[in-house]
Amino acid sequence: MMKIQMMHGSGGRATNELIKDIFETEFDNDVLSQMEDAAVIPGDATIAMTTDSFVVTPLEFPGGDIGRLCICGTVNDLCMRGAVPKYITCGFILEEGADVETLRRLVKSMAATAMEAGVTIVAGDTKVIEGNGGIYINTAGVGFVPKGVDIKAKNAAAGDTIIVSGNVGDHHATVLSQRMEIKNSIESDNAPLQEMVGNLMESGIPVHVLRDVTRGGLATVLKELAVASQLTFEIEEEKLPVDPQVKSFCGLLGLDPLYMGNEGKLVAIVPDDQAERAVEIIRNSKYGKDAAIIGKVSLPGGEDPKGSLILRTELGGRRYLDILQGEGLPRIC
Repeated sequence: MMKIQMMHGSGGRATNELIKDIFETEFDNDVLSQMEDAAVIPGDATIAMTTDSFVVTPLEFPGGDIGRLCICGTVNDLCMRGAVPKYITCGFILEEGADVETLRRLVKSMAATAMEAGVTIVAGDTKVIEGNGGIYINTAGVGFVPKGVDIKAKNAAAGDTIIVSGNVGDHHATVLSQRMEIKNSIESDNAPLQEMVGNLMESGIPVHVLRDVTRGGLATVLKELAVASQLTFEIEEEKLPVDPQVKSFCGLLGLDPLYMGNEGKLVAIVPDDQAERAVEIIRNSKYGKDAAIIGKVSLPGGEDPKGSLILRTELGGRRYLDILQGEGLPRIC
């Protein structure tokens, strides 16, 4: 079984052969095949850019792998500003001893996910370092924001409705199950959300805020949005969509699904009179069938300071939620 060796990062023949054998084979397109130092890409609209690094273990897990994850993560970050994702770059950090066939599967997964998301991988880099066979990937993405689209955290308004696009905690529960060798049938939800967001944009609904639910989980995301808007967010526990298996898994380990991350879910905040229509559009989109309205945005007042996130419990109580504190859970991306 062929392993990555230091010579694969030398910039010489071994590097060239690795690039041609694995990366060019899967990522082939007109821009990348020019093999220039920088990709020259067309575009004359407002540009959205993002970058992220992916270091998750295990590299492959039920429902996905680090290759699919890095494309989805970058595509989704662009979508959350209303941008249409177009181009992606990828940098590989390979530890000596990494399995070449595993790398080949991951690259193939990246290519398939990029095709699904409608993005082109236009540039890349590979470095090999001493280590124990790890594979890490950095991706950067470029998208274009259509005229008139202005989606950002501060746009939440009093009276708005909060929607989540599906079950929370699936990806985190999957990664944690794999690392703890707990057998179950939970699968990661990692998915590109450009179709879902595109459907919302085409509907003409004035979407105020979009945010993907990743590290820190739904509670952290909503708390950050509440602070950014200086408004009060209140969600209802009984309306939160959680897969029964994930709920049981969390119950066994004493975990809170509100702080379990996803890689294929988003929060949408829209005017209340458009909420039912928006949730139906999400439910009719790929990866959105379990979407639900979970809460409201209101002006701060009384005992609730600006930026509060409140959970209305199934027993009728009120619980203040904060961002995730400390590490606590394994890295999910």
